[in-house]
Amino acid sequence: MSILVQTLSTFLSIYTILLIIRILLSWFPNVDWFNPPFSVLSQLTDPYLNIFRSIIPPLGGIDLSPILAFLLLSFVRQGIGLIAVATASSYASF
Repeated sequence: MSILVQTLSTFLSIYTILLIIRILLSWFPNVDWFNPPFSVLSQLTDPYLNIFRSIIPPLGGIDLSPILAFLLLSFVRQGIGLIAVATASSYASF
């Protein structure tokens, strides 16, 4: 179980870093999202961000959807941590 929890936690950490890179690059208008490194990043992160973009439309040209995206990722990571602690404590009681 701990390997699964560690793998999920690592995946979520890497995905969070990819989201941060995607958001920072969105501030640069000259980024060509059709070039391979940027298109891969966009294909990995945009489906997740689009979920929140449909909930919160941009306000005055500012996209607030990443805030919700990061909050949900944070809650999921905390939940995984709690499950890991609960699982470890239940195995320790045996």
